[in-house]
Amino acid sequence: MILSRIILGLLAIAPMSGADLKRQFDTTVNHFWSADKAQIYRTLAALVDERLASVTVVPGTTAPDSQEHRITDAGRVALVAWLDSELDRQPERDAFIARIFLAESLSDDAVGRLIERRRAAALEQLAALETIEASAAPARTRGEHLRLATLDHGLRHVRTELEWLDTVEEQLP
Repeated sequence: MILSRIILGLLAIAPMSGADLKRQFDTTVNHFWSADKAQIYRTLAALVDERLASVTVVPGTTAPDSQEHRITDAGRVALVAWLDSELDRQPERDAFIARIFLAESLSDDAVGRLIERRRAAALEQLAALETIEASAAPARTRGEHLRLATLDHGLRHVRTELEWLDTVEEQLP
């Protein structure tokens, strides 16, 4: 249900095709939620079936026709109800943290490689988020401010993880 509500929220910002939504997931919300193409299209179909979103075929001029999805009034009601409901915190699952927890049997070099791979991934994510931050216009609306706040959260999270990785490495016996 969370994915469907996130998609409704993105459609509340602007009508989008499935490809547009995938780009949004890949470039704006991926620091807190991910979805693959199949999940997005399956969820869009369900939202249309539930009449929470509508779909219109937009004729292509130089490209094939596309399907533009819009949030409906019922979709806005469902989105607001979800936004105002109790938090539905999902248990975090992180394979890297599980590996660190169980890494006692690895050699020092292998533990170092494990930490370095995570550091490289975190640095890559940090660079991507900093690129988004550098290209972001100043917030003019409450919605823009809140979206930039989630970007700030992502940046702080990655920077904290990098500090934590340094600490773990420094404290290894």
